Amino acid sequence: MPKIRPLAICVFREGDQILVSEGYDPVKKQTFYRPLGGGIEFGENSEEAVRREIKEELGVEIEELEFLATLENIFVFNGERGHEIVRVYVGRMTDPRYSGQAEMSAHEDNGETIKVVWKDIEDFNSQTPLYPDGLLELLN
Repeated sequence: MPKIRPLAICVFREGDQILVSEGYDPVKKQTFYRPLGGGIEFGENSEEAVRREIKEELGVEIEELEFLATLENIFVFNGERGHEIVRVYVGRMTDPRYSGQAEMSAHEDNGETIKVVWKDIEDFNSQTPLYPDGLLELLN
């Protein structure tokens, strides 16, 4: 039986750009983007989860972390339905090494490497979506 997945993500912003991971849906043949973060583990609150996830993915701490909103994301990825409740935070990285870099890589806890890029908010649209649904409207 499918389950609702609780997530926590953090939006890092520099001017009109945000730091996002790049994904690809082979069924839709579409590239999409999502801020960094991940699953909330049992017994962990969303703030702890987003701090842990960013530390695991980028190896950096977050400063000035503020809760922005909770979004519900019901979607289809790779032909499979998904459902997420997403706690969205904004923050600033303590380590400036990622500032201004066009492209870099991060690491999932399963060892998988993910592509991370700074992207202009204006670049997101129906052809180049930003997930979770509703995030773009929050940021504009």
